[in-house]
Amino acid sequence: MVISAPVQSSIESKKGPSRPPLNSGDHLSRAEFRRRYALYPEIKKAELIEGVVIVGSPVHRQHGRPHFQFVSILGTYTAHTPGLIAGDNESVVFDEDNEFQPDLFVGIDSIRGGQLTDTEKGPLAGVPEFIVEIAASSASYDLHSKFNVYRRNGVREYLVLLAYEREMRFFRLEDGQFRAVEPDGEGVLRSRVLPGLWFRSDWFWEGKMSESLQLVQEGLASAEHQEFLEGLATS
Repeated sequence: MVISAPVQSSIESKKGPSRPPLNSGDHLSRAEFRRRYALYPEIKKAELIEGVVIVGSPVHRQHGRPHFQFVSILGTYTAHTPGLIAGDNESVVFDEDNEFQPDLFVGIDSIRGGQLTDTEKGPLAGVPEFIVEIAASSASYDLHSKFNVYRRNGVREYLVLLAYEREMRFFRLEDGQFRAVEPDGEGVLRSRVLPGLWFRSDWFWEGKMSESLQLVQEGLASAEHQEFLEGLATS
């Protein structure tokens, strides 16, 4: 008489091992965060902020519209400024407790004397010089925990677009601290780390994109941008 082996029919064996969760509020090491994030391709945005997981919620118009508008500004600038590395929601490792996907960033390539190094695989190495985050309000972690991480890791300029307040808050790193940057007498905010990148908060929130892009073109034609280009070319 032949006795057959027992049949394994558990749900676990049919579906494979269960995935460990990746939830907002989880406290994880960066290695464990990356391991779990890779197991959830359906999660489009998750960040590790001071060792705590934040899983992004669906993007609404209050975030999507300003994001799209500033992409146009940065895209115009970077298209005429070779030697930069720009990204949109791309993972950047800042330290062992912090891996973010900034809404937008621009870095100067390390081979041109900057802080950022492009990599073939995995997150970018180094720190972008210029970062933009679109925040629902001033209560957002973009102006609190992220603000401190960016300051601590040497982000040179940080722009926060406050969707509900319809404000821009622009900070520049000076002596290890973020200092608020005020517009000039014509209402223009001017980047120093990306010379010739000029923008106005009032035009931006009023939807005056034609005027905003014309201002970018004026910045690109300025002497400071030409000097910047020459420095990038010789680095």
